[in-house]
Amino acid sequence: MSVRKLKPVTPGQRFRVVNGFDAITTDKPEKSLLAPLKKSGGRNSQGKMTIRYRGGGHKRKYRVIDFKREKVGVEATVESIQYDPNRTAFIALLKYSDGEKRYVIAQNGLKVGQTVVSGPGSAPEIGNAMPLSDLPLGTVISCIELRPGQGAVMARSAGAFAQLMAREGKYATVKLPSGETRMILGACFATVGVVSNSDHQLIVSGKAGRSRWLGRRPRTRPVAMNPIDHPMGGGEGRASGGHPRSRNGIPAKGFKTRSRTKASNRYIVERRKK
Repeated sequence: MSVRKLKPVTPGQRFRVVNGFDAITTDKPEKSLLAPLKKSGGRNSQGKMTIRYRGGGHKRKYRVIDFKREKVGVEATVESIQYDPNRTAFIALLKYSDGEKRYVIAQNGLKVGQTVVSGPGSAPEIGNAMPLSDLPLGTVISCIELRPGQGAVMARSAGAFAQLMAREGKYATVKLPSGETRMILGACFATVGVVSNSDHQLIVSGKAGRSRWLGRRPRTRPVAMNPIDHPMGGGEGRASGGHPRSRNGIPAKGFKTRSRTKASNRYIVERRKK
């Protein structure tokens, strides 16, 4: 994993830091695993804008990712590590011993030609997926299910990882990337290793145009708006804006919005740090 700082040959390149793409082995995606991806531009089924500052961006094809790892006990060989425009992590193309090909989220250290397998009783090696009940305590994991058979929903972005802390009864205690410690059913699958592309946080886009390519439009600061448009708008001259809050008036920066009566609260051992 590495990043490259470009020479300032243009104003947009001056501060730009790009990914070295050392881990990428091919730029040709597997055609059978591509699907069309339609952009909404932040509009709902009625065509009304429900999310602001979205729209435009480069055309993409979706890569169908296997988050469930349900081919239990079937060995697969890593054919290539590829870039995915729809996520921050890199993806790995697996070819199973029965000939089927699938994409999975790639872990740091996953190499072409390596053999991976999923299911109970698998070895706790990088890229292997298994239930939390089978993993040794202290193992660094990613791509974690929240309900058995649901498919991975947590710790899927670049450089993300969680740690298996303890086991008691049918539950495993996992420390999540946010700092939250939570109980998860031991039957839920997780993949061993840290998600690839951990240098993603060091990337600097360098110019506003790159945000446009990603489908992000310019965001208007609430302080620059009128009082009718935002609670922080208005005022004489360059007023600072008062208490930080959202467009709906909900306080920001530290205000807890999680329901106190939420059913899953009882599974949280320790809340994330502020």
